[in-house]
Amino acid sequence: MRFTRRAFWCFLLIVAAEPAFFEKACGQARQPGIRHRIDVVISAEPDAPLFQRLRGGVTGELSIAVRLSANSKESLFYGELHPAFPAVVVPDGPGKLLVQQIRIWEEGLCHQRRGLPKVTVTQVRGHFGEGESRLEISSVSRHIGLLVPSDELIPGAKLDQGRDDLGEFYSSRAQTRKSRLNVDLKIYLIDCFL
Repeated sequence: MRFTRRAFWCFLLIVAAEPAFFEKACGQARQPGIRHRIDVVISAEPDAPLFQRLRGGVTGELSIAVRLSANSKESLFYGELHPAFPAVVVPDGPGKLLVQQIRIWEEGLCHQRRGLPKVTVTQVRGHFGEGESRLEISSVSRHIGLLVPSDELIPGAKLDQGRDDLGEFYSSRAQTRKSRLNVDLKIYLIDCFL
């Protein structure tokens, strides 16, 4: 049996019981970690005013505000995301999406496993059509000390855990009370190594 130079030094470091030098010289097994990714999907309920007042093919725009807190030892993020969707086409009928699934945030660093990021949809704004048939959407969450909004945004109904082509995810749904839009957030768990 032949000893290589590296194997010899690893053996000496084991004997010397210097774990820091041993890990550096011989290599340490990489620890599993995780990254998160957040996607959004927007749809409308079958009884939404969008389908009652407008015909399929009418275009409009939507924007949302998402409050995000994703903290770990390796990565700290707190703030609001403001994705906008400028060319949203009203579908011919219910059952089709207004905004197809799209990524709005992804962690760049791998970190230790911990709880999921805390995400809350705080606002949905937009408009569809022109002239007299124009439909305005302005939905915000309720705040202490203020009147209840006319189109209240009801945040955070948890949906089931799932798996798709991108991997395992957890999802939640915010819904506008009057305009009857659904904003689904999917939080993906991406395995990685520290």
